[in-house]
Amino acid sequence: MIISRRQLARAKVEKLKRGYSAYAETREVSQMIEKKLDEMDLSVHIDRTPIGCWFIPENEEDSMHPPYPPDGSTESPR
Repeated sequence: MIISRRQLARAKVEKLKRGYSAYAETREVSQMIEKKLDEMDLSVHIDRTPIGCWFIPENEEDSMHPPYPPDGSTESPR
């Protein structure tokens, strides 16, 4: 089965639009994704590693709130 790199990149961009993370193993697919993201108004954190590239959508609402309560406790309220 032959997989089109361009089609793969488009599918990963669609995942990012829906708020899901995406991973690209090759530099070619990563570059295609980045090119599409440059054309869009979508804030995405890009984590480049030696074995691939993670694209993680940045949710503006989450970035305004710390992941834990301000008192530093990690327990969730019951």
